[in-house]
Amino acid sequence: MPHLYSAAAPLVPAAATETVGTPWINISIFGAFVLVTMVVVFRASKSTQTAADYYAGGRGFSGTQNGLAIAGDYLSAASFLGIVGAIAVQGYDGFLYSIGFLVAWLVALLLIAELLRNTGKFTMADVLSFRLRQRPVRVAASISTLAVSAFYLLAQMAGAGALVSLLLGIGSKAGQSLVIVVVGALMIVYVLVGGMKGTTWVQIIKAVLLVTGVAVMTVWTLALTGFNFSELLGEAVATSGNPEMLEPGLKYGVSETSKLDFISLGLALVFGAAGLPHVLMRFYTVPTAKEARKSVVWAIALIGLFYLFTLVLGFGAAAYIGAERIQAAPGGVNSAAPLLAFELGGPLLMGIIAAVAFATILAVVAGLAITASASFAHDIYTSVIKNGDSDPRQELKVAKTTVVVIGIVSILGGIGAQGQNVAFLVALAFAVAASANLPTILYSLYWKGFTTRGAVWSMYGGLIISVGLIIFSPVMSGTETSMIPGADFAWFPLQNPGIVSIPASFLLGFIGSVTERRVEDPVKQSEMEVRSLTGIGAEKAVSH
Repeated sequence: MPHLYSAAAPLVPAAATETVGTPWINISIFGAFVLVTMVVVFRASKSTQTAADYYAGGRGFSGTQNGLAIAGDYLSAASFLGIVGAIAVQGYDGFLYSIGFLVAWLVALLLIAELLRNTGKFTMADVLSFRLRQRPVRVAASISTLAVSAFYLLAQMAGAGALVSLLLGIGSKAGQSLVIVVVGALMIVYVLVGGMKGTTWVQIIKAVLLVTGVAVMTVWTLALTGFNFSELLGEAVATSGNPEMLEPGLKYGVSETSKLDFISLGLALVFGAAGLPHVLMRFYTVPTAKEARKSVVWAIALIGLFYLFTLVLGFGAAAYIGAERIQAAPGGVNSAAPLLAFELGGPLLMGIIAAVAFATILAVVAGLAITASASFAHDIYTSVIKNGDSDPRQELKVAKTTVVVIGIVSILGGIGAQGQNVAFLVALAFAVAASANLPTILYSLYWKGFTTRGAVWSMYGGLIISVGLIIFSPVMSGTETSMIPGADFAWFPLQNPGIVSIPASFLLGFIGSVTERRVEDPVKQSEMEVRSLTGIGAEKAVSH
């Protein structure tokens, strides 16, 4: 193999990694993907006329198509770039991200997916406000959705900057910032033009490309050791010079604080997916509950397969690239997967894999943007400001204006988050989602005694506590890898707030409900219970 470094070979010095591959090949493949998806988006825009078209794709997607799109939405830059890099550098502890993200999907499926789809219409707030007082619950749910989307967008934008800087050999922060601006602009165009239909087709294309590309790399990596995974692990240890990378504790076993951090991370990952608005919104794009279940089966198969592949690719990068070379490359830890592609198949394979990773980022940010815009336009503008009586065309105009604002905010956040591991940033988004959204969703679906006060306390409390702890944690200041490295205002010792904020949110929801004397509408409670369990009435509700 002309591009392969043996386990015993010396690591390439940092200067040699400034430009990896051939920039014009990378850009050509990259441009071809953007061109194809733009054509798809413009074709989809011709049939995007109503709010149902824009928010839910007209509910015209089959279970198979929606399953691919769910996988496309869920398998973000964190799943591909961040996790492969984390495994390559941290070994066993890095693979915990894969396990957490996969288990999180199963929690979302078993606890809330079908019940949510049967109850809702367009957004998470439709479900949360179904049997509670509309105005306060919708405002709280919309603010929570915007906050979670902002954290998630921040991670994707940081991944985009890392990826394209590696493709073009851009080492400067100014160059990476320009890349993030371009990604943000493309995202805005996708969503403004295509709505949910266009975004869904981009996600379907991206899911097929991502799983295929990662499968090819996995088989290729295993073939180098005669499909002997144990030998691959041995080469990873030999290259790193650290036998402990195959054992737990390399990152999360150093101290008592790091062990607590691991528990906090685990709670955030496992419970976070069930509170991610952009993933939950995908269940509204199918016509029936049967198709919703079918889409879940497809999504589980693709997502489970993908996370098994990351194990091979992560240790493959550790074996054939080495942690030092990965961290020295433009984009740092997030560069592991593209660098491995270059070692395996040279500039062409790297260009293809990098284009797939870029497709991953574009598809996910488009899904996030449309979720956030739908939440503001549908929940705040139409339901609160206009009291449910707004012109659908005006609502769409508000949604599209929101997309532009969200795009600008995510660009600025992405520029500020450069250099952070993308999987780590997404774990923070999961913590905010698990704290602000999940308790209210579970209480709404399963507890008759849940009240409006409980919902508002849980959402605002979970959001404020989780974001507040992140701000005053080592993530923001106090260490060399913090977002503000020169400052030190950290007093919360953990990097993930989940261990505190998730139980606090459940507790606030409980206390708020049991201390409120006002009784919620029993007819609405019964209707919600019947609809969520059977789907009766859901078809009529979503047809308007």
